[in-house]
Amino acid sequence: MGLLSQGSPLNWTETKKYADHVRKHGILQFLNIYNKVKDRQKDVLKWGDEVEYMLVELDKKDEKARLVLNGNKVLDTLQEKGEKVNPNHPTLWRPEYGSYMIEGTPGQPYGGNMSEFSTVEDNMGKRRREASSMLKKDETLCTITSFPRLGCPSFTQPECRPTPVEKGVSKSLFFPDEAINRHPRFSNLTRNIRHRRGEKVVINVPIFKDQKTPSPFAETFPEDDGEAASAALPDHIYMDAMGFGMGNCCLQVTFQACSISEARYLYDQLATFCPIVMALSAASPFYRGYVSDIDCRWGVISASVDDRTREERGLEPLKNNKFRIHKSRYDSIDSYLSFCGEKYNDIDLTKDDEIYNQLLDAGIDKLLAQHIAHLFIRDPLSLFEEKINLDDENESDHFENLQSTNWQTMRFKPPPPNSDIGWRVEFRPMEVQLTDFENAAYVVFIVLLTRVILSYKLDFLIPLSKVDDNMKVAQKRNAVQEGMFYFRKDIFKGCNPLFDTAATAAQNGVKTNDDHEEYTLMSIDTIINGKEGVFQGLVPILNYYLENMEVDVDTRCAILNYLKLIKKRASGELMTMAKWMREFVSKHPQYKNDSVITDKINYDLLCKCDRIAKGEEQCPELIGEPVKRRN
Repeated sequence: MGLLSQGSPLNWTETKKYADHVRKHGILQFLNIYNKVKDRQKDVLKWGDEVEYMLVELDKKDEKARLVLNGNKVLDTLQEKGEKVNPNHPTLWRPEYGSYMIEGTPGQPYGGNMSEFSTVEDNMGKRRREASSMLKKDETLCTITSFPRLGCPSFTQPECRPTPVEKGVSKSLFFPDEAINRHPRFSNLTRNIRHRRGEKVVINVPIFKDQKTPSPFAETFPEDDGEAASAALPDHIYMDAMGFGMGNCCLQVTFQACSISEARYLYDQLATFCPIVMALSAASPFYRGYVSDIDCRWGVISASVDDRTREERGLEPLKNNKFRIHKSRYDSIDSYLSFCGEKYNDIDLTKDDEIYNQLLDAGIDKLLAQHIAHLFIRDPLSLFEEKINLDDENESDHFENLQSTNWQTMRFKPPPPNSDIGWRVEFRPMEVQLTDFENAAYVVFIVLLTRVILSYKLDFLIPLSKVDDNMKVAQKRNAVQEGMFYFRKDIFKGCNPLFDTAATAAQNGVKTNDDHEEYTLMSIDTIINGKEGVFQGLVPILNYYLENMEVDVDTRCAILNYLKLIKKRASGELMTMAKWMREFVSKHPQYKNDSVITDKINYDLLCKCDRIAKGEEQCPELIGEPVKRRN
């Protein structure tokens, strides 16, 4: 989770004093990096995935599932037995926000060889087995996006009590500070977001109205000092802490491009896929023990780290703050980076004009300059006393301080100072899936998509305002089946002659007319699988690419199995994780059609998830028929 500095954390009052210092030196650090590597070419295409896990206790005696606050100990042991002994260990482990969470990545990045696609699932299996071996008998490792009873009484092991009125970092009514990772960065971020905002964060998720759900649905909070009563909306599930967002799990992929221009091109193209893939991977329908009316965590996590003041949110006139800021620092991107994307930058971009002009004067082009100047409208949220004065030529902590706390759907990542790492982009909207097979499928799908985009110079760009519209649709319940998404009709125009537009259009019955809109509303089924007369479909394009590549039989079979899962999720033949979880709860004998997830329902759900993830139980409605794969 971004930069993990060691040292003495400063509170918000102290951090604020150094905000301009961090911005000033962060820009100098960026310019130093840029000038050293701007002309760097021919970096090898590399990529890697990040999977976040939850540690869960399945208590058979009490029939309760609880989150185990033991992540630091498990992480230390994994690192001691892994990378600290062998730098080439096949897995790497890193901390995450929750003290019940860990993050696993492959030990070395994957390369451009197609055969590496068939090793992704095996590596994920190694990670799961490695971490699971550190757990107690009644504990397990789960890849679920959102723990259904996060924030409910007794949801942790050991049991910890929230401290809303006592000294603490979150002052949450529901989420105890002990559930936050003990590294000072995480508690410091939590406290400083609250202090900068001037109040606790406010998260309101619409509740799913079942037959016996109270209408209006409203809660009372015994320890509330009035803040929750005024912030909670009727017919919504109210949450009040960073942990409700950052305490969820996700699946991310980072790509190293051959050059800065290729990285910018990939950044833009993949940005249009963020809402599509988020809806396709939807896996988080439950919050604080209730069934919600959304399927994805994005809006929850966005609200959970929203440090904007009332002035910045437009609720009061600007007086003490410099900018009106339209989004949380965890949200969709606000501008395309490539020059072909410039004409589609149609949303209001708030930027620091002084920094923007400084970057222009230093030779940075306007698109990259406005991107950085937009990131730098934010304040640093976490600063360590020992990291105030740095060597701007050889360090990048101040740049990364702001870069790593702008959590957008895509992240454009300059190389670290004096490293052999190239320009990278990070794809961030996916929800983590239940099994290694599913997670590998989504990762391979996205990586293969980047290969096709680069090979055929495809163009998926649409106005950025339409991508934002798609983000809103993607989070809705059953968006993968019911949502309609803006998508570009002709992705081949001016591209590889193999895909001449007229020929492709004739083949698919698409009428071509230069005067018509470049994009239209499509279902995810149409986008992924194609529809005659509308769009060719991504899976058919990927299959065409595979047919023209030299790929060994095992790799080809693995890729086709992954694409089959994606294809069937898009068509509705297979459920998303979110829909599957909803159906499990609705059919549970203890469910009273009142939108409440009891301890027993939660326990049975997590037990079933655990059996499926371990391969002890089949789940054809979620994953399809079992696929035979070589070990």
